[in-house]
Amino acid sequence: MKWVLRSVQKLISCKQFYSAHARELLFLWILFLGQFLSACTTHSTIEQEDLSSASAIVEQMEADLSGLEVQMLYLKNHFDFLISHRDSILEIADKTKYKFRDGYSTNGPQDDLSLSSVVIFIDNFDSKSVMNQVYLSNGMDSVFRKVYKDSGIISQVYFNTSKQLSRVYPAYDASLLLDRKIDVTNYNFYYEGDLAHNPSKGMKWIPTIYVDPAGRGYILSLVQPIYDGEELFAVLGIDVTVNEISSRYLSPAEEELLITTNDGTVVGGKAEAMEALSLPPLRNHVYLETVRKDKFRVEALNLFKSKNREVREMAESILCKGEDKFIFHNEFSPQKIAALKIEKFDWYLLQIKGQSR
Repeated sequence: MKWVLRSVQKLISCKQFYSAHARELLFLWILFLGQFLSACTTHSTIEQEDLSSASAIVEQMEADLSGLEVQMLYLKNHFDFLISHRDSILEIADKTKYKFRDGYSTNGPQDDLSLSSVVIFIDNFDSKSVMNQVYLSNGMDSVFRKVYKDSGIISQVYFNTSKQLSRVYPAYDASLLLDRKIDVTNYNFYYEGDLAHNPSKGMKWIPTIYVDPAGRGYILSLVQPIYDGEELFAVLGIDVTVNEISSRYLSPAEEELLITTNDGTVVGGKAEAMEALSLPPLRNHVYLETVRKDKFRVEALNLFKSKNREVREMAESILCKGEDKFIFHNEFSPQKIAALKIEKFDWYLLQIKGQSR
């Protein structure tokens, strides 16, 4: 734009400035300059408006999930109360509330909706201490149900204890989905709350999605350790399914959107966005057989593993170098991608512009 201004200044200083030809030329220069400045302003406005929907999605997602932190604090305070009043609560506890068969509570999802699924792992079913944990934590059922019903986004609420007791609401077919011989303390939804992984003893989002061993598919978890003095008593958890995140935040948008972790793992995305980035469809994983593995991670759907070289370059540019946009050149690629950071989880919302040409 500087060369345009210099040309106008030179024309004005010319002795023949007041000739008809000069005045006409000046008019054309000013007209060109006005159109040029208008185009620049319009382009800038379009760029801002293009991300307004994506920005609103990020803001709403972080607000909704921050609300779960308030719910987790409510659960923690209730659990702390039960532990601090252990003796008096055990004296009046209803020890007939749950019946067990081979370590699994006999109620199912089709039964009393006020009940959780309770599982005693490994071979300590006859242990007095673990049964006291069952009786003590019966008081968590009502608050589990309240949090679950009030939220609308939660898939399940639960805790697991160091003595291998698990309580999950709402109830599910635990005996069909879980191997009772597993050590629950080896799972990230437990050990991410222990002192080694969480020395602050506060609530913590697990940024890596994983496959839920209770059969609810890909999961995002918020965990909170519960201590009895200096000893880790249990780890509370609130889960949100990836399917819920996609259907609630991505599906209603007109734009082609995709959410990825900072290591390139796809959390959720619209079908067109997945196709544009040469990724296979994102299918919700549900177990149809008993779970026996101790870790469940999602690795196949990763931007760094895309068949498209430019997509891999885009992942490097945005996730590793911190760029907020990427322009494609290959005819089999989309036109460009804009990225917004989801600070709470160190994730990114990617907005894809233009389908493969």
